[in-house]
Amino acid sequence: MTELELKYGCNPNQKPSKIFMQGGAQLPITVLNGKPGYINFLDAFNSWQLVRELKAALGLPAAASFKHVSPAGAAVGLPLSDTLKKIYWVDDLELSPLAAAYARARGADRMSSFGDWIALSDICDVPTATLIKREVSDGIIAPGYEPEALEILKSKKKGSYNVVQIDPDYVPAPVEHKDVFGVTFEQGRNDLKIDERSLANIVTEKKDLPPDAKRDLIIALIALKYTQSNSVCYAKDGQTIGVGAGQQSRIHCTRLAGNKADVWHLRQHPKVLALDFLDDVSRPNRDNAIDVYISDEYEDVIGADVWQKTFKTRPEPLTAAEKKAWLAQFADVSLGSDAFFPFDDNIERARRSGVSYIVQPGGSIRDDIVIDACNRHGLVMAFTGIRLFHH
Repeated sequence: MTELELKYGCNPNQKPSKIFMQGGAQLPITVLNGKPGYINFLDAFNSWQLVRELKAALGLPAAASFKHVSPAGAAVGLPLSDTLKKIYWVDDLELSPLAAAYARARGADRMSSFGDWIALSDICDVPTATLIKREVSDGIIAPGYEPEALEILKSKKKGSYNVVQIDPDYVPAPVEHKDVFGVTFEQGRNDLKIDERSLANIVTEKKDLPPDAKRDLIIALIALKYTQSNSVCYAKDGQTIGVGAGQQSRIHCTRLAGNKADVWHLRQHPKVLALDFLDDVSRPNRDNAIDVYISDEYEDVIGADVWQKTFKTRPEPLTAAEKKAWLAQFADVSLGSDAFFPFDDNIERARRSGVSYIVQPGGSIRDDIVIDACNRHGLVMAFTGIRLFHH
């Protein structure tokens, strides 16, 4: 297949729409089910690159949950604790390493992952397909599918679920193009390889980077490579836990991603784990309720008696003091930034969300101020020397 006609572009009024290869070459994908759209394919091709690079860098199966051409979550296939299984709603499933990777990617920011595009680094197995079947999702890209897994996925969305298979051996041209306002842009592909060597230039007084921190910093950097800029990513335990994408200000990226990381930690609070939902409340509605419960809006919602539609018993509020105390105990979070930090306010915000390890390009005229802030708080920071803007 040399080209594929699409229903429309980014919006229904943008017609005609198709994907094709220059020079009439064969497309590297096969649509096995459904009819993916323009944005679906943007998500598919960006997310596939992310998981392929995670697998190559860390040697573990990888998964990503994409929304609007940025990852809501990305992860590698490490085993889940009982607490993570519960907050990801997978404590009733047997998870393969690949399924664990997707559970982590989806669980990083379940509010944002609603209706996601999924990318898998490995052939989709039955445990992963079983997990995907019960989540609200637009489609999936993977290098292959076990026959039973494919049938499970085909049954989603009344048979219209988008399933795309990509040739894992496909290598794109070294120069890429895109048109904006009738003008063609050309650039070399960002083929930067991210691995432990990216973390070699540690610029802080504290130098120790444990293996888990190296892994998480690599995950953050590779996720940022495929996140709309400006972007900042918090990572922990083999997965992203907060991605701030597409902000005009670096500190807004750090705050947005940090707030998401805080929510990830707060979902593990005993009061959240003890929430007693009505039996007929769906997982997405439970996620929404937890988000409100954790937020400052909870008392207003409880006052409106909305809780009666969600919980068997009225939950006791999670107070501001309890939230602060809970978050204060966390450390060893890793943080990556796609460009340098221009001010030390980013460091001050990051440490409030348990950040102990940071990687960024460096190169600001205020690098010394940022380094001093890290030294003051006992953080480890590495400079890569290379920016990771993605537009």
